[in-house]
Amino acid sequence: MFKVTSSTSATQNNFIKHDSAMLNQFYGTNDVVPYWVADMDFPIANPITQELQRLVDREVYAYEFDSSRVFAAIARWNETAHNLSLDPNHFVQVPGVLSAIALLIREFTQQGDGVLIQTPVYHQFRRLIESAGRVVAGNSLKIEDGHYTIDFDDFEQQLKRGNAKMVLLCNPHNPVGRVWTRSELQTMVDIARRYDVIIVSDEIHADIVFDDHTFTSIVSLRYEKAVSIIGSPAKNFGLNSIANGYIYTDNDALYQQIKSTVSSLAIDHGNALTTYATIAAYEKGREWFEGYLQYTQTTVHWIAEFVASSLPDITMYKPEGTNQIWFDFSKLQLAPDTLKSLLVNEAKMGLTPGAWFGETNPNYYRMNIAVDREQIQASFARLHTAINSL
Repeated sequence: MFKVTSSTSATQNNFIKHDSAMLNQFYGTNDVVPYWVADMDFPIANPITQELQRLVDREVYAYEFDSSRVFAAIARWNETAHNLSLDPNHFVQVPGVLSAIALLIREFTQQGDGVLIQTPVYHQFRRLIESAGRVVAGNSLKIEDGHYTIDFDDFEQQLKRGNAKMVLLCNPHNPVGRVWTRSELQTMVDIARRYDVIIVSDEIHADIVFDDHTFTSIVSLRYEKAVSIIGSPAKNFGLNSIANGYIYTDNDALYQQIKSTVSSLAIDHGNALTTYATIAAYEKGREWFEGYLQYTQTTVHWIAEFVASSLPDITMYKPEGTNQIWFDFSKLQLAPDTLKSLLVNEAKMGLTPGAWFGETNPNYYRMNIAVDREQIQASFARLHTAINSL
């Protein structure tokens, strides 16, 4: 059963979001409520805790691998949740989602090649591309009728020039919250096929989809050069610090190539804690997840209603998925430093600056909402007071 707060009194931690040095570096103070890291504050599903406790109680940590059961559990979950048929024998396990992206960039592109990303987008994409000696090819998203869309004309021009050898997709999209439709993805695939460009899709938020929106995996479109990073229980089950990453493709040649490289680097085996936590999540965690998703969706609705009724000068891009909300404060007409001071010193909100994601307008910020709704309500009350005092 999903719970908002833990029943234990054990609170000691070194969570990044609370790190005093980092908070001071980003905000000039540590007196903020941290909404800047995309993890969650909720106690994890009890079956996961029980499984971890079982392993700890043995007091023995001999070599123990069971990746085939992990892959089968992920496949069954996706069949039920998304009507997505995945072959358990076509997964490759790696230490994490970022490890998967870094490896795939190096495996399927060369130094100096372009990797297309759709900005504003998860800031680690740029870092992984550039640190590999590749070049970012920016395909900026468009805002049409208050809704982010893909600029397909620019998308095609980027691929037509011939430098972009990979499309690195984020679906659902972090930070703007879009869950790309099958039609949008099909258009993307049609263009990529025309120029023989591989698509790598980061689908870590696949399960966190709200209202009547539907997640569509890139691999369901049967493009022969499509690779998904799907199944990590980091975002949907709150296992950020102990989750692996899982690479999937239906293309046997790509699968064998990825598997061979991963094996040669000896990064294809997980640890027992991660392995059995993942199995427990996907085999026994559905009730908890549904409770979590309903709670988070209700939080989204509350924020949307509060912003519409009490904060009309704030533009909220209501997310179709993910644990994040993307805001535009432009209508307040504040200088960037004044806006930052209002958010940090008055509202005490530690939001993520849009610049991290490649957004050039300094009025954009991202907020992680996988936290207690009462905390969020208190933060928005302070924000309302601060804005009314301008």
